[in-house]
Amino acid sequence: MAMEHRALKTAPMIAGEEAVSADSLPDTTQETGPVQLLVIGFDEPKFEGQIRAELDRLRNNDVVRLIDAVVVQKDDEGNVERMQLSDLTVDEAIDLGAKAGALIGLGFGADEESMRTGALLGAAEGSDGHLIDADAWYVDDVIPNGSAAAIALVEHRWAIPLREAIWDANGFHLADAWVHPEDLVRVGIRAAEELNS
Repeated sequence: MAMEHRALKTAPMIAGEEAVSADSLPDTTQETGPVQLLVIGFDEPKFEGQIRAELDRLRNNDVVRLIDAVVVQKDDEGNVERMQLSDLTVDEAIDLGAKAGALIGLGFGADEESMRTGALLGAAEGSDGHLIDADAWYVDDVIPNGSAAAIALVEHRWAIPLREAIWDANGFHLADAWVHPEDLVRVGIRAAEELNS
């Protein structure tokens, strides 16, 4: 039996101070690719624009989109500076927040009212153009002086047509994982231990 897939039409959203009903939303919203959460540390950071330039290049080629990022930098004296970045417009952040909130609400209550409530809360979270609350991410005391940390939500836009092709072939998601070079080294270490035992 083939599954029907379509873009999630968000329930009520917030525009300014007023709630907008689901009936007034467009029939389609921008398709959203898989979202990756990255947490990155920097020793003696050299922020000279190279990361932003690469993110811009990837966005301009519709490969990835920076949904939101918070960077916390602590200088050698312990002074903290925060910066928040996003490729989303406020309307896009509200829409994406509503989508995410609706899915969380659906999981929470498994009914339409929970989905609607989740969409409203998610839309409100995106109403400032960001989905990460920069003040809620407390790393100031954890990172050492002369370092920085970043948390980012990155949407993989390249995966949208691949996902559609898989769905069209009646395929569905079973699992996924990122394999890093360190993972392969660990595989080699385990293989050597097993061979020598």
